[in-house]
Amino acid sequence: MTKLHPTVFSMDQETMERIERKFQAKAELAKNRARELFGVLDNALTAEESWALKLLFAYMPVNDLADYDGELFLRHVRRTLAIRDQMPWGHRVPDHLFLHFVLPYRVNTENIEDSRGMLHAELAERTKHLSMADAILETNYWCHEKATYIGSDLRTLSPLAMIRNARGRCGEESTLAVAALRSIGIPARQVYTPRWAHCDDNHAWVEAWADGHWHYIGACEPEARLDQGWFTPPARRAMLVNTRIFANYPGPEAITLADDWYTEINLLSNYARTRTITAAVKDEQGMSIQRAEVYFEVYNYAELYPLAALPTNEQGEASFTTGFGDLVVRAVKAGNWGEAFMPSAHGDRIELVLDQTGQRGGAIELDIVPPPETEGDPQPPLDEVQLTRHQYRLEEGTKLRTAYEGTFPSDADAARVAEAAGLPTDRVVEVLRKARGNSRELAAFLQESAASHGNWALHLLESLNEKDLIDTFRETLQDHLTGSLAVRGELPDGIFEQYVLCPRVLYEMLVPYKRYFQEAFTSEQTEAFIAEPGKVARMLEDGFVLWEDLPNLKGKGNPVGTYRLMRGDAMSRNILFVAICRSLGIAARLHPSEQKPQYLAADGGWTDAIFTGDRIGAHQEAPACGKLVLLKDPEAEASAPQASYAENFSLARLENGVYKTLLYPHGTSDVYDAPFEVEAGQYRIITGVRMNDGSVRTRLAYVDVIADEETHATLIFRTTAAELPDLGAVPVENAYWLPDGTSRCFGELIGEQGAIAAWIEPEREPSKHLLREFGELSDAYVQAGAPIILVVEASQRSGTFEPANDPNLPSTVVFVQATLESGGLPAYLERPAASEAGCPHLVVIDRSHRIRYSVSGYRIGTGKEALSALTRVIQSEIEGGERT
Repeated sequence: MTKLHPTVFSMDQETMERIERKFQAKAELAKNRARELFGVLDNALTAEESWALKLLFAYMPVNDLADYDGELFLRHVRRTLAIRDQMPWGHRVPDHLFLHFVLPYRVNTENIEDSRGMLHAELAERTKHLSMADAILETNYWCHEKATYIGSDLRTLSPLAMIRNARGRCGEESTLAVAALRSIGIPARQVYTPRWAHCDDNHAWVEAWADGHWHYIGACEPEARLDQGWFTPPARRAMLVNTRIFANYPGPEAITLADDWYTEINLLSNYARTRTITAAVKDEQGMSIQRAEVYFEVYNYAELYPLAALPTNEQGEASFTTGFGDLVVRAVKAGNWGEAFMPSAHGDRIELVLDQTGQRGGAIELDIVPPPETEGDPQPPLDEVQLTRHQYRLEEGTKLRTAYEGTFPSDADAARVAEAAGLPTDRVVEVLRKARGNSRELAAFLQESAASHGNWALHLLESLNEKDLIDTFRETLQDHLTGSLAVRGELPDGIFEQYVLCPRVLYEMLVPYKRYFQEAFTSEQTEAFIAEPGKVARMLEDGFVLWEDLPNLKGKGNPVGTYRLMRGDAMSRNILFVAICRSLGIAARLHPSEQKPQYLAADGGWTDAIFTGDRIGAHQEAPACGKLVLLKDPEAEASAPQASYAENFSLARLENGVYKTLLYPHGTSDVYDAPFEVEAGQYRIITGVRMNDGSVRTRLAYVDVIADEETHATLIFRTTAAELPDLGAVPVENAYWLPDGTSRCFGELIGEQGAIAAWIEPEREPSKHLLREFGELSDAYVQAGAPIILVVEASQRSGTFEPANDPNLPSTVVFVQATLESGGLPAYLERPAASEAGCPHLVVIDRSHRIRYSVSGYRIGTGKEALSALTRVIQSEIEGGERT
């Protein structure tokens, strides 16, 4: 092999040869788009530009090869190299950190835009005179000025869309912060706990490198110093904190998985106590099995979620570094499997025998325990000057963001748009309110389209997910409006709107594709596809090459890019099938719970588009189906939880040795009203109830669903009721300010049946979760009748927080502001564990003013737990009164 230049980015000969080899593999993979992608390498490039581009291409996910052009990546490389020269610390960053944590253009699953220069222009002057550590802090203050937290769907907004929207979920906040830090030449990475063990959620934050050390920050939630955040105590209970790197990365961090196209590193030891567990996989004769897949599973969202899926080595072993919590470990190969429960107290080694092909019958019960709460190393207190400056920066950031949000068109502006376009006012107001910083774009679309297309432009916007309204522009909308109406046919309006007009299939980026696919085929092909939509699937299977190289990008390829490349993962191919069908006027979708591609047949029923690996069975029938009827437990106690899908129960079907969870809407509760129509097969029903310490009492029940038959299964939740402790009294004499300016003693705020009281920081994510849960349970809280007292410090009453204007909160909520005299927390909540956990601090108080339930800090599900505790307190006092 020709000797390669050894000095570019300090890469040795072996590394350069590997990059060249992988680049050639990607060039072959993407040969359908060779000119658009790799033509930029024919430009006059420096050695650094050339190798930076080759590195990006070598490890580029197939979706990006399909969706973007080489010019975008060349501009990104040149801008990043210029930033390295311009920033004072640029060349203090070692080459290996620059290549892996500054150069990359992608953070998560966001749409890729040419944003690095724009972010750099915002931040360079603000940071270049600071130390690297202070520049990280300053960048996070800037992020706080631009965006704050709100829960949303799984699609990740790009940094520019996030700024335009001024809010997003933690994965989007951290994507923005990483992109911002990289734009000033500071190595940064998004770190992620895929699922918590102690509550049903996940979280993402940021690590940034300064002068030899990695530090962490909470993205868009600044602290006065590094290595501090509300998530610090929960992170000590994590079972995995990881990040993926688009390279064969050698460390020095612990490597969980070294894939051909990426490296997954395990950063848990930066946050929590760790242990390494080893699963030895054998056959029934005791022989070790190589290349079996081992799943290390944690209970979360009522399913057993694989934190890691690792292949066994030559000795038949797979090792995983994790926390001190319980796991279920499952090994699979060629449909054979074995599984075992692995409590943290039972050692660090387990043996699994692949002796199962079907499932066990009956049910088993497991008590799954997360890592315990532990105290961190105390940090020296901040002085008054630091605290005052930090609070000022937070308030200023909130004011700047709020001022920007004030530029969004008002409801009155939206009403004028509706009147001018002749559209229903209330519906236009609702759409434009959701569009936020993109509302003028959508208003212009409605005004341009209403005259010729009437209400259909509005129908199109209403068919989209709320997040789509934030980053979808007129070119895309016009394509789908005119392209869909051109092939409307005789479909009923509801079917047409949802399954032809709507461009959204799953969580891919929306692009114009209707006209493209209408022109991609001959008239003869189009007629054949319309007559028999299964031929679209056969056409794709004949020419499409399945390729998967990054798990979190499955199903993210846009249909046009995927079609041009004819390479991608199975879900992106399925999305492509639906997009082609809709473009031709064929109603199509992904099945709501199975996510399999389907089209509407002439008889009005949904028909599966069946893919069978390399070839499609032209006459193969769809899988046989049966009905699963869930029954209420006749012996359930009054305290048993209400069934709620993905909160306390789930359904999963056994496929090739692995359970696949069915994707019904989160929180679905009407589960006894109608049978679940599911494919015939072997199913596992998980029920679980979380305890106050984060542990879960689970039950795993196994049933067979027979084709064309009804299978009945009782949904059983394990007994969890326990005596509510007496945790001390609340200081009833303390005074708090009400919104009307008057003050009341705390005891006067507590109702005759008790109360819930919570001390909150409304601009912080944990408190926002609690407020959302109160809103979701509003009717139940109102029915309970006891007040919810929300205590806000004076410094928190600013910015976007307007407690009186939140229509979703229960009418029993009373907002009060702590006075200097009231101090704030009951003595019980001043204990170290609660103090470090921080807000929200929530207590349930009985009518004798005693605390009967308490929780502090970030805990998803607190709203339901508190309601359950309150209900039990009220009921026990009623029963006690009756006995008296």
